[in-house]
Amino acid sequence: MLSLLSISGYAQSPQSLVPIDAPLQEVFQRVTADARVVTSLQQIEEREPETVREQFRITEVPAPPFQEERRAAYYLELMRARGLDDAYIDSEGNAIGIRKGSGNGPTLLIAAHLDTVFPEDVDTRVQLRSGRYYAPGIGDDSRGLAALLSVIDVLNESGIATLGDIMFAGNVGEEGRGDLRGIKAIFRDHPEIDGFISIDGVRLRRITTGGTGSRRFEFHFKGPGGHSFGAFGLASAIHAMGRAIAKISEFETPASPKTTFTVGTVTGGTSVNSIAADAIFALDMRSNDREELARLEERAKAAALQAVAEENARWNSDEISVDFNLIGDRPVGSTPAESPIVQIAALAFDEVGIQLQQLGISSTDSNVPMSLGIPAITIAGGGNGGGSHSPGEWFAPVNSHEGPQTALLIVLALAGIEGVSPALLEERTP
Repeated sequence: MLSLLSISGYAQSPQSLVPIDAPLQEVFQRVTADARVVTSLQQIEEREPETVREQFRITEVPAPPFQEERRAAYYLELMRARGLDDAYIDSEGNAIGIRKGSGNGPTLLIAAHLDTVFPEDVDTRVQLRSGRYYAPGIGDDSRGLAALLSVIDVLNESGIATLGDIMFAGNVGEEGRGDLRGIKAIFRDHPEIDGFISIDGVRLRRITTGGTGSRRFEFHFKGPGGHSFGAFGLASAIHAMGRAIAKISEFETPASPKTTFTVGTVTGGTSVNSIAADAIFALDMRSNDREELARLEERAKAAALQAVAEENARWNSDEISVDFNLIGDRPVGSTPAESPIVQIAALAFDEVGIQLQQLGISSTDSNVPMSLGIPAITIAGGGNGGGSHSPGEWFAPVNSHEGPQTALLIVLALAGIEGVSPALLEERTP
């Protein structure tokens, strides 16, 4: 068998985190033995310097939360230039292109997110300092976007025909209050999708198979308001908010399944000498378990209602109230280790020569399909880096070609190669 291992001389013990089914491994070996696949893997490595340069160009196109239009338009051009002639921008702002298969296989979506956490006025120009490239968003997720383009590029030139359709997407709204809106829209509009791969960030060393869920609320306290001296005796929205925060701060949550909370921001009042008529705090609640997350939300709302009752009772009032405004909903989900998509990813790590260190749980675009029962994983785009979500974010192209190589192998094994291997991603029953 001619494979990347034999070309590059990699040698390491196979991973032991994911049990591999023998029939699946045999099919995967057919994929890696195909001469066109071997050539494509070589081309990815040879072209990696240009892939990195494109990563830098993407980084320098700002994509603030809810303002990803410029980067989406640029990414659309890049997809079309690589052979996805029918690529388009959907109603949510996602850049989508589809490489059609023979029609006898599943539909696989592979995506990287367009948005960053940084506002429009942040300087995103790439700067080289001491062997590292610095720029906000250079790794999260400009690296994923560049790796995706590398896969599209070699597939287009390879002449490989897949059984399944491969949908490529640069999606909006992964970060913060974007609330996974881009991926939610794609799965809403394309119920035919059978599996999902997200490429996100750098340092390819784990497969994300679990989705940490989150519920985010603004608790809005309202009251009559008035002058601090002349209207003294009125109940205060800020005092009620303070009572609620104090109660929530005393919550105890399980370490396993990990469940967390924080009051992240507070606002309210009009002046130091006013009894507040409005007060708002933003609450983030997360868990790796759906039931624990629901239980935490119920407790937080009950604490706020009790705080309102206590503030009203303190001043013999009924004028304080609280509204619960949902501002974020990331569903809990998971993909079992025995799922073919996880097994194939583990085999791809071995083939490329990457030590698989962990099956991880985090909050990514994969949360959405996982919660729907659709096989999904998240992997990194390769290279080294750090400082994600900070102005000091950096990237170094150390073996960064391994990211798109791994992604290519997973895609081809799942979608199947006509005349070579069956699709290992199962088509879902409508």
